[in-house]
Amino acid sequence: MPKISATIITYNEESYIGGCIDSLRTIADEIIVVDSFSQDSTKDICLKKNVRFVENKFTSHIQQKNFAASLTSFDHVISLDADERLSNQLIESIQLIKDTWPAEAYKMNRLSTYGDKWIQRGNWYPDKQLRLWNKKIGHWGGKTPHENLILDSKVRPMHLKGDILHEAYRDSYEALQKIQSYSDIFAKENLGKLNSSVFKIITHSSFTFFKSYIVKQGIFDGFEGLMVAMAEANHTFYKYAKLYEAERMMREKAKSLENGD
Repeated sequence: MPKISATIITYNEESYIGGCIDSLRTIADEIIVVDSFSQDSTKDICLKKNVRFVENKFTSHIQQKNFAASLTSFDHVISLDADERLSNQLIESIQLIKDTWPAEAYKMNRLSTYGDKWIQRGNWYPDKQLRLWNKKIGHWGGKTPHENLILDSKVRPMHLKGDILHEAYRDSYEALQKIQSYSDIFAKENLGKLNSSVFKIITHSSFTFFKSYIVKQGIFDGFEGLMVAMAEANHTFYKYAKLYEAERMMREKAKSLENGD
C-alpha cells in the first residue's frame, strides 16, 4: 500500500497545531512540520506529538510549502495549514482511495468558520482545495499568499467527499489583522506585475461584496454571512489600494531620479 506524507507549515500556531496533527494521524504515515521559528509553544506541542519538526527561515508560503514537500519520504503528499483539520468523512474518503490510488491528485471542499459558525454559503464554500497529490507531478506555485498546486497538464484531479475544516476568523479583530497582512503581501508580490487604479479599487471590492452576500447567498448566514462578505470586500479593497499606493510611490521615485533630485 502506498504511504502518505503529511506536511504543515507553522508560525506561532499553538492554538491550532495539535488538532491539525491529530486529524492526520489515521491517514498519514509521517507528519512533517516546517516552522518559521515560532515564539510560542508550537515547537513544544509538535515535539510532544512525535512529528518530524524542522525549522526553516520563511521567505514565502510557496517556498516554504515546496521545501516541506521536498523533505517527505513518500511520493503521495497531503498538505494542511495549521488552522485546518480533516473531517471524519474526508478521513474515510482518503482511507478508501489509499488502497488503490485511482488518481494522481485529489480535490476536497474546505469549510471555514467565522466566530463559532461554519459558513456554508458566500464565497467561502465549497472553496475547493487541491491538497493531496503525487509530488512527482505537481508543485506549489501561483501568487502569494494564495498559493496553489500546479500539476502536469495531463493530470485530472479526483474530488473526495468530506471537508477540510478551517478555523478562519475568531472575530472582526482577527479578520482585520489577517486582511492587513495578506493585502501587504499582495501589494509587495504584485508591484510591477499587476496594475491598480481607483476604478479597480471601487469596482473590484464592490463586486466581491455583492457576489458573496447576494449571488452566493451569504445573506442567509446572518450576521456571520455579513461579516464574511465585508471581510472579503475589505481584503479586495486594501490589496488594490496598497498596490495603487506602491505604484504611485514607485512612479514618484522614478520621476525624482530623472529630475536629479
